[in-house]
Amino acid sequence: MTIPTIEHKPLLHLENVERHYPNGDSVVRALNGVSLTVWPGEFVAIVGQSGSGKSTLMNLIGCLDQADSGHYRVLDRDVANLDADQLAALRRETFGFVFQRYNLLNTASAAENVEIPASYAGMSKPLRRARALALLEQLGLANRSDHRPMQLSGGQQQRVAIARALMNDPPVILADEPTGALDSQSGRDVMALLEDLHRQGRTILLITHDESVAAHARRIIHIRDGHIVSDSGEQHDGCLAVPPPHREPGTTGLLADLSEAGKSATRSLRVNLFRTALTLLGIIIGVSAVVTMMAVGQGSQKKVMDQMTAMGTNLLLIRPGAPGLREGGDVATLSPDDADALAYLDNVQWVLPERSARLTVRHGNVDYATSVQGVSPNLVQVRDWPVASGDFFNDNDMTRFAPVVVLGQTVANILFPFGEDPLGRHILIRNIPFEVIGVLTAKGASASGTDRDDGVFVPLTTGLVRLFGQNHLNGITVRVFDVDAIEATEQAITELLIQRHQTQDFRVRNMTSILVTAAETQNTFTLMLGIVAAISLIVGGIGVMNIMLVSVTERTREIGIRMATGARRRDILLQFNTEAALVCTLGGVIGVVLGFGLGGLLAWFGMTVVFSPLPALLAFSSAFGTGLLFGFLPARKAALMDPVVALAAE
Repeated sequence: MTIPTIEHKPLLHLENVERHYPNGDSVVRALNGVSLTVWPGEFVAIVGQSGSGKSTLMNLIGCLDQADSGHYRVLDRDVANLDADQLAALRRETFGFVFQRYNLLNTASAAENVEIPASYAGMSKPLRRARALALLEQLGLANRSDHRPMQLSGGQQQRVAIARALMNDPPVILADEPTGALDSQSGRDVMALLEDLHRQGRTILLITHDESVAAHARRIIHIRDGHIVSDSGEQHDGCLAVPPPHREPGTTGLLADLSEAGKSATRSLRVNLFRTALTLLGIIIGVSAVVTMMAVGQGSQKKVMDQMTAMGTNLLLIRPGAPGLREGGDVATLSPDDADALAYLDNVQWVLPERSARLTVRHGNVDYATSVQGVSPNLVQVRDWPVASGDFFNDNDMTRFAPVVVLGQTVANILFPFGEDPLGRHILIRNIPFEVIGVLTAKGASASGTDRDDGVFVPLTTGLVRLFGQNHLNGITVRVFDVDAIEATEQAITELLIQRHQTQDFRVRNMTSILVTAAETQNTFTLMLGIVAAISLIVGGIGVMNIMLVSVTERTREIGIRMATGARRRDILLQFNTEAALVCTLGGVIGVVLGFGLGGLLAWFGMTVVFSPLPALLAFSSAFGTGLLFGFLPARKAALMDPVVALAAE
């Protein structure tokens, strides 16, 4: 191979570099005034025993660490002026690392390990895959590309590490004790590879304690106690290799970065399935609780509102007793004449006077205690309660005090079981025979849970004279034409009754306002359910943060490897945040599905459940946001790690 010549310009230049570490009350001087120049195309061995400072020197040369004083320039760039991401870019473009312990990711295949530097350089997936396979083939590992590190021998793992070091085509290969963990033959193979790379024009820096390994280099530097004690001489005369041209790192955009982070996150989560499942569980419970409880709350609200709406929203309820008087007892302040007077007010459509008592009704040998209500014929219109069979009594029945009765569905089923037709039959109320002339349609339970079909209805006049023994009413219900004018009608009723009674011995309730109050109460109830469910979601998020902090601690060395191969802080932050977001997203999806399933199960058991997309969307969004929020702190901790400290972690 013809090696072109270059002008005499150093590739790496250290001048009076010092690196100190605190050690209790003292200071360890790992490097003390080191000056060194490395020229393109050199093969340099830095030799020293353990503690001599050679590894510290390699960390400084590889921009994994920075000097406390002195100057270090790479391709004429002063590294002291570079921030963390600029140092990562310099490592990515200039250096390829070969470590004694290989430092491969156990969760990735050989090819995926080789691809790591190129992914941070912005190379597209197809290109870096092709290059990784080509490098593995050159190193005799074509048939091992899909194997994970634990499936490879030590020599094969080191060759994968060399392929990774070559992935971005860097001008400098830094080899830290590359044969230290290998058998003799594997060690010789690795050194043969490094010599071959040198012949191809690479600059090789070899860190070793073994003189026989150092003998492969063209230049040998001995270091002891942080000082360079000997240097066989700089070799920069004659024809020198030219480092590969400087390339600006490519870029594939944020979507590609997210895609890579997602793949890495999926791989990491798959390795710890049980822990991932436990982490998911907290989010699943939180999201499903939000969906289910909000559906139950909305269902409860709908049920109450439907029941109250069925009573009529255009009604005014007048009850005896002064405002503030405790309800109960038989208060005699309303009379049938009051009901007749109210019928002439503007906006009044129907007036329903009412009197009721709890009495026993009998048919044959069946006795049943129920509510006997004396009402006027317009109950059907006021209550929107049509007759299912037969007829309701009329004004003529009122005038002649007719002993006729209309049954609710519950009473009809009890007194006339086995499908008997009650029409035309007679029942006894206080031993007075009443002819059954109709059966009302089923109304179901009221908002308070009372069975509205458990009652019978007789003409008010008949009831007052023959059943109740009193001439006053339990209440009057007024139905208005125009709901918008209901408050004015309420005021008119109040003024008329005060004029008639000379005092306010009654209460008027507006069903519209009651409906609004009920809606507010139900909304508060639903909100409380949502808050309780949201708390469980937050607890799940805290669980995610704890698990991610544990994950960061366990994977400290992986973080160091990624930083050494060119990962920026943003890349590390994105990866770990993506893992947290992925957990919460998956948990959110499962939680939404489970929430709908639980709601459907409750509906199957008869509970009123109303699903709407908004709570599910909010729950899922909250789960995703929880992942980002609670995953940020562990991700930030990972991104701010010192590469040297991370690589040294066990």
